[in-house]
Amino acid sequence: MKLQDLIHISLFAALTAALGLVPRIDFVAIVPVPITAQSMGPMLAGAILGARRGALSQALFLVLLAAGLPLLSGGRGGFGVFATPSAGFVLAWPLAAAVTGLLVERFWRNLGFFKAYAASVIGGIGVVYLIGIPVLAAIAGLSLSAAIAGSALFIPGDLIKAALAASVAMFVKRGYPIINAAPARV
Repeated sequence: MKLQDLIHISLFAALTAALGLVPRIDFVAIVPVPITAQSMGPMLAGAILGARRGALSQALFLVLLAAGLPLLSGGRGGFGVFATPSAGFVLAWPLAAAVTGLLVERFWRNLGFFKAYAASVIGGIGVVYLIGIPVLAAIAGLSLSAAIAGSALFIPGDLIKAALAASVAMFVKRGYPIINAAPARV
């Protein structure tokens, strides 16, 4: 791995942490998971760095979080955050970045906003919800249907975050592409 890759991975772990500075919104009465800007971190990491480096940036974020750094919105950190109702959503971030990155890499040569948006929605929302909702149900003692219904409140905001991530990814692709185009298949 090149030094440049390590710098990009570290920068996107830091970016995900910085997104935690945006104040969170709690809907504890409905579902015990806050609305934060941080869930855009895996979308951006995958769409800008690609699958491998994006996933590694989010894995680094989780390691730093487990080590006790207060990186989550509201200054939460430490190993205990992995026992909260939002744990599954956070633990899904490396896989979310990987899936987003794989899709962006797959369509890199003719990547437009809508393909970048679809990659962010599939990886950054679909994968995160697929892992996060069952963990939420188990930890919070909710039925799966109640966890799904409660999580549905987050979809409009997540769709906006996916649009922002796709827009940033397209801007970076034009100005400073970090992902290398895959060789054409014959």
